[in-house]
Amino acid sequence: MSLSTIIILVLVSIIVVAGLVLLFSRGEMRFKFDIGGSAPRAAGGNDDSGDTTIRNRIMGLGIFSGGAIAVLLARLWSMQLVSSDEYAAQAESNRTRTISIAAPRGRILDRNGKELVTNRPSLTVVADSEVENDDVEMQLLGNLLGMPRMAVKRKVEDSSEGAQSARPVMVDVSIRVVAYLEEHPDLFTGVTVQERTQRSYPYGSLAGQVLGYAGTVTSDQLAASGTSTDEGAIEYESGDTVGQAGVEYEYENVLQGVRGEQTVYVDASGNVTSYSTTVDPQAGSDVLLTLDLAIQQGCESGLAHAIKVANDLGYKDCKAGAILCMDVTNGEILGMASAPSFSPSVFVGGISNDDWNALNSEEGMYPLINRAIQGQYCSASTIKPLTSFAALSNGIATITSTYYCAGLWTGFGEAYGQYCWKKTGHGTMTIETGITYSCDVVFYEIGKAFYLSDNPEAQQDHLRMWGLGSTYDIDLPSEASGRVPDADWKNEYYSAYDEDTRTWMGGDQTNLSIGQGDLLVTPLQMACAYAGIANEGPIWRPHVLKGVQAQGASGTVVEYQPEIALSPTEDATYFSTIKKGLRGVLEKESTNIIAHFSSLSVSVEGKTGTGEVNGKDPVGWFVAYAPAESPKYVCACVVEEGGYGENSAMRGVRDVFGAIYNEPDTSDASSTSGAR
Repeated sequence: MSLSTIIILVLVSIIVVAGLVLLFSRGEMRFKFDIGGSAPRAAGGNDDSGDTTIRNRIMGLGIFSGGAIAVLLARLWSMQLVSSDEYAAQAESNRTRTISIAAPRGRILDRNGKELVTNRPSLTVVADSEVENDDVEMQLLGNLLGMPRMAVKRKVEDSSEGAQSARPVMVDVSIRVVAYLEEHPDLFTGVTVQERTQRSYPYGSLAGQVLGYAGTVTSDQLAASGTSTDEGAIEYESGDTVGQAGVEYEYENVLQGVRGEQTVYVDASGNVTSYSTTVDPQAGSDVLLTLDLAIQQGCESGLAHAIKVANDLGYKDCKAGAILCMDVTNGEILGMASAPSFSPSVFVGGISNDDWNALNSEEGMYPLINRAIQGQYCSASTIKPLTSFAALSNGIATITSTYYCAGLWTGFGEAYGQYCWKKTGHGTMTIETGITYSCDVVFYEIGKAFYLSDNPEAQQDHLRMWGLGSTYDIDLPSEASGRVPDADWKNEYYSAYDEDTRTWMGGDQTNLSIGQGDLLVTPLQMACAYAGIANEGPIWRPHVLKGVQAQGASGTVVEYQPEIALSPTEDATYFSTIKKGLRGVLEKESTNIIAHFSSLSVSVEGKTGTGEVNGKDPVGWFVAYAPAESPKYVCACVVEEGGYGENSAMRGVRDVFGAIYNEPDTSDASSTSGAR
């Protein structure tokens, strides 16, 4: 209880007591009685009871009035001395407001410090809230900026940055507009030009899906920030710019700066009359990525080249695909491209409905999707090394097992015949040559053996051991997990159909063995699987963060610590057999492949793939690592509706290795066929 409250209570008690005295005080009795032995008689004397009563009442009134005055004086004393600071603060808050000042976001850099995303100054026309009441000024401003008056009105009415904050009307205005506003202050009394910062992308659409974009905080993000209990969580204010996708989203807590504050004086209507103190904002920290600008450019141009080759070969619907390059020794993503791409700059200053719809349309092929981690495709023949590991590890095959390919395989009867991609047949094959020449019959036999074995789903278990069907938790949003189908999945997926349709059949197993059917993988998963083959076991967790730098600092404040995500265990002789098969792909399978890779100074091991898709042209694959003797880089490329992998996807991978070793592809060889 405060001192002023105690004083007031004491004074009130005094007044109450005084009132009681006034109420019950009557002075002397009006009559006296002699109760001697004689009869009672009046004592006589003067009757002064009226005067006494008046005096008592005047005294009580005086006490009451004095008490009331004392209470008022005590309250005044309390307000002036005891609570003066509190009332001064309240008075100050009534005439001042605090305006938030946005902090510049941190930059996003490649591994060598080259700016991929930075900030640039932007001349922004802003208007005070009073402008919305002046139709003439809004019309003049609209004419000057080339905006309809109603558009200006909506901008001025937008108080998302605060009631007293100036409302941005247009960003990146020309010097001509600035000069006109300065020359005619009498026409634009509530309009000024501020220098703000906007996101800048020096390389346009380069790595657009990886970098992501920033935009105005959404209502959901705003609500979540106010209720979050996570340590270090940011509490947003309406109008804040926040990361919405890619690295901008993933490392929002690092990139987001600390807002500044400016105190302003306002009148009774809330209009700003003058300015007081300012606390400058603190820019966000810089994020150093694992991306290498040169390799990223190689990925972008390589993917574009692969799509163009497919188009030139007659695959006119080929417009999309993905490619990524990773360091097999630590999981660093050195390059990652997805087509079609987009320029994050379209979100600067707010994106129009037309642009947003275009970026999310089927006709536009959904450019916002990062197909390297979100695209899910049948793996085609790139799965065959993993199928081989499963067969060897489970005793389904040995490194000396042989298979005869006549072109048509009828292992489940004539009615269920399946063709090898080479319908004339490969003749006698082994695991090694089956990989090199991508012979489907070898893997049909393996699938059949698994289907008839005591543990028919050992193959699926082995594929999962190599990372298929699950995410790697890469530090980018919305990574897809793919799918490794089995009997339970099929029964549930086709639950609305008859029992025969829901039952896992031998054909399902043979399709799985060659990467067809219901199997789905991401390019990231296949790159990681081949990184494991290159390392003969360990698969490092893929990541795009290399470190965090304080704004303007030369060293890293936080450095990413690589970790092993998976460690598939296989016999050393199995790795040797598989690697020989993969080496053969680059040296024996196709004169087309040989022509393109013979000009590269390092040896490469890899695999082609061509996936069948109902109603569409095939999906082309190529996955490879180099140098074969001491692997450092793995590259995976997928081209949607790109035809044979050796014609399209292979060209993309070759261009990436060309960028890495500064040895561009000099061959223009092509083929109208190709291994699957």
